[in-house]
Amino acid sequence: MALLKKVRGHEPQVGKKTFLAETAVLIGDVTVGEDCSIWYNAVLRGDVNKIVIGDRTNIQDGTVIHTTFDMSKHPSQTHIGNDVSIGHNATIHGAVIEDKCLIGMGATVLDNAVVGTGCIIAANALVLANSRLEPNSLYAGIPAKKIKEVTPEQRSEIIERTARDYRLYASWFEEKE
Repeated sequence: MALLKKVRGHEPQVGKKTFLAETAVLIGDVTVGEDCSIWYNAVLRGDVNKIVIGDRTNIQDGTVIHTTFDMSKHPSQTHIGNDVSIGHNATIHGAVIEDKCLIGMGATVLDNAVVGTGCIIAANALVLANSRLEPNSLYAGIPAKKIKEVTPEQRSEIIERTARDYRLYASWFEEKE
């Protein structure tokens, strides 16, 4: 069973039909929507500020999601929209990721960055703090730069398919033995 830990009076809230892997960790002020999946060794650490995850979003293995304390000079919260896929070993720190995005494996998105709807962030990209990424765009590199627009076909085949596939994968783990 996943570790859900109450901290500073905040207890993680998890929506209906959400899969939590046995080694997933949700701490403090964390809200996860419905039909999501939080995979093995993912850590959502809402001990110092709020983390909100929308519906049908998957947080893949080894991902770390955190924030910056409200009492700091530049506080941040993490808000991740609906139908988002966060790839293996990504780090999301106090950023906003709007709906229908794909964050590649090993990518890092830093404090107060905003990833617009329909974006793809390439594997191992670094989105700097306070960045504002244009919707429906592909970003890659260190630091991340816009490479091109995301086509409707890419949205369907990459972003929407991945989100849909992870709902299927999660269903395999919910089977009764």
